[in-house]
Amino acid sequence: MIFMNERLYQMIRSKEHHKFRHTLNWNLAEKYAEGGLSPIERMSDRFERLCQAETPVILEGEQIVFLRTVANLPPIFTAGEWAQIKKDHFIHELGFLSNLAPNYYGTIAVGLLAKRETADSYGKRAIDSIIALADRYREEAERLGRQDLVGILTQVPRYPARTFREALQFFRILHYSLWLEGNYHVTIGRFDQNMYPYLKEDMEKGLLNEEEALALLEDFFLSFNKDSDLYPGIQQGDNGQSMMLGGIDETGKDVFNLLSRLCLRASCNNRMIDPKINLRVSKDTPADRFTEATQLTKAGLGFPQYSNDDVVIPALERLGYAHTDAVNYTVAACWEFIIPSVGADIANIAALSYPKAVDSALRQNLLTATDYDSFFANVQNEIRKAVDEICDRIHNVWFVPSPFMNILMDCDIYEGGLYNNFGIHGTGIATAADSLAAIKKYVFEEQSVGRQELIDAVDANFAHTPELLHLLRYDAPKLGNNDDFVDSIATALLDTFGEALSGKTNCRGGCFRAGTGSAMYYLWHANEIGASADGRRKGEPFGTNFSVSLFAKVKGPVSVIASMTKPHFEHAINGGPLTLEFHQSVFADQDGIQKVGMLVKRYIDLGGHQLQLNTVNLDQMLDAQKHPDNHRHLVVRIWGWSAYFVELDKEYQDHVIARQAYTV
Repeated sequence: MIFMNERLYQMIRSKEHHKFRHTLNWNLAEKYAEGGLSPIERMSDRFERLCQAETPVILEGEQIVFLRTVANLPPIFTAGEWAQIKKDHFIHELGFLSNLAPNYYGTIAVGLLAKRETADSYGKRAIDSIIALADRYREEAERLGRQDLVGILTQVPRYPARTFREALQFFRILHYSLWLEGNYHVTIGRFDQNMYPYLKEDMEKGLLNEEEALALLEDFFLSFNKDSDLYPGIQQGDNGQSMMLGGIDETGKDVFNLLSRLCLRASCNNRMIDPKINLRVSKDTPADRFTEATQLTKAGLGFPQYSNDDVVIPALERLGYAHTDAVNYTVAACWEFIIPSVGADIANIAALSYPKAVDSALRQNLLTATDYDSFFANVQNEIRKAVDEICDRIHNVWFVPSPFMNILMDCDIYEGGLYNNFGIHGTGIATAADSLAAIKKYVFEEQSVGRQELIDAVDANFAHTPELLHLLRYDAPKLGNNDDFVDSIATALLDTFGEALSGKTNCRGGCFRAGTGSAMYYLWHANEIGASADGRRKGEPFGTNFSVSLFAKVKGPVSVIASMTKPHFEHAINGGPLTLEFHQSVFADQDGIQKVGMLVKRYIDLGGHQLQLNTVNLDQMLDAQKHPDNHRHLVVRIWGWSAYFVELDKEYQDHVIARQAYTV
């Protein structure tokens, strides 16, 4: 590995830099409430105070600066005020803007002073605060004799970046400021497309060579890991720092470039969970790129996550996205497809549980259904009812104002963007499809299992029917074996979900998008029902995202890919990857790496929309549960993000352990 500074790398990995942090004991909410300040005034005032409270810290040898020293963001609303806000509005997650891809790059190209000219009064205040903090960093650089940083911070963020390093530093300041304002899951967007011109010009001028650029990029990537534990998420690691690489432009040209490749190398060298790398590919992507990307998978980082331009772009256009925007898509915090700069989609606003729809139909309709088709029609009705309930309860959506985020969007984010669509996840499709396949085969076709017998067994969690449990759990048809008997059911479920949302308009004038992701609902929704007809017992989770059941006996990854590429993804293009786990031994030699790369290519060639791979070692994970201090840097993929295994709650650790580890 080549690093600009090995000492800096070890400091960040060991979290030694946390010693510079302090906690604020401000009671701003009460003060704001007493003064009757509006939400936007509160956000502006807190941001100004936070910028002033930050202590400029420049670590030894650091090339890209700005370090969070304030460890908390004091609330701006009292508990009573929040209760009233939630009473009058639909509040998504924490109520702050999230899962957006702001236009960092347009700001880097013109400078904050140029943006200030068209900003409102609150935006001007935010810009002034950021520039003042940057000036204090420049003064600290002068004190330390770091003339390289003095020159950079004299230029940015006031004025446009002129070099690759200035552009990286400008990005860090903007990204840092958005988090400091209170936004979260702020994504990086198409980094390589926007930053490559700076690198190209520097190299043409002889200012940087490839290895120097790589070292600078590694330093920049470290910056995403300095404060990531301060970002809110379900678990540590769920922080939304997703970077998109590659893809096509408006003319269909492949725009993967030198910077794209250097990003893969920098991430592989750093071996840290941020930034989370996503790679846009298609049937025309050369095979060696999949092999190159698999080197990153081998490193055990759980990325890159792949998105298929051949599927995603036409599907987005089908939903009403203009071609120029559809070809510019990126991902939100995990996998949801969003449009940089102009999109204000809420990509993860709710989730449907397929197994719950099957469970409801099982109890209400199995005894009276005339045949399987009539029973499945009842399942479809349950899905439609659930979709209607989800859509009906989402109204009057409200977000805390974000003056600085508004500056970085090419729209008025308070009024919404060019696109204001809502994404709905779909959870447990394998559990539902496998359950329906078992019902179809054993109850209706063979009639070897009685209807009441099945209901009673499910209600009793199979406590008194071990033979039936074994039949349903291990011998029944399972999604993932390239068996049309069950694969067609999964396709029909996904079609039903998409059709149920089709034509519905949300409260912001956008549409609803069905998706194949699960987020954390694979645990939550599983706890809403008891056992299921596929042999899943009460308390056992569903498979994550668009994946086979945890206990399904499948032939291997090739059959899984064949099964999971049959559905019509144009009906469910909110995103949600097929997740495959590979045993660490697969990557022992170049032959194994090439085989995995070809497997990814096959998935794309067959029309799969999104894929992520995990490198696992069961013995290592079990040992990490017993001896966490020995495995502090063990990385695993969770649902749409990577995390350090030992920092996860045990239920998430156990789910990763339970997933199947394939070989090739």
